[in-house]
Amino acid sequence: MHRIIIFLILSMSNIKIYSQSSDYKKEKKINEGSVFTKIIKRELPAKIVYEDDDVISFLPLKLQAPTHLLIVPKKEIYTINDITEADTNVLGKLFLVAKKLAKEYGVSESGYRLTINVNEDSGQSVFHIHMHLLAGKKLGNMTSSKKKKN
Repeated sequence: MHRIIIFLILSMSNIKIYSQSSDYKKEKKINEGSVFTKIIKRELPAKIVYEDDDVISFLPLKLQAPTHLLIVPKKEIYTINDITEADTNVLGKLFLVAKKLAKEYGVSESGYRLTINVNEDSGQSVFHIHMHLLAGKKLGNMTSSKKKKN
């Protein structure tokens, strides 16, 4: 019961709660001014493939598939856990941009994967929401589908 009350109080406040290990937090430096924000402000170079007032898309430094794009809202939001109702339109726009880029890159019919990592266990490495568009080969299962033996 106490945990529920504490959770409700914290979730209604502006206090940010991160469940990452302390080593992970130190390594990833959760704070304003992500590497993506620096790309948006043109403080760092990137191969930009799409940009409008709300969203930017560019090639990542390390490709994980033949077609791999990052689709990023210009508004700096750390994780999905930090979104608000006010972010509804920009988050929807990420998907519309993904659809447009998949068509432009010729992968809309063969198939593509969209992923958004959230926090440590998913492997989030930049604390600025971003969607990966992955395509250009058979990507396989997202996780192991091994059945438990009785």
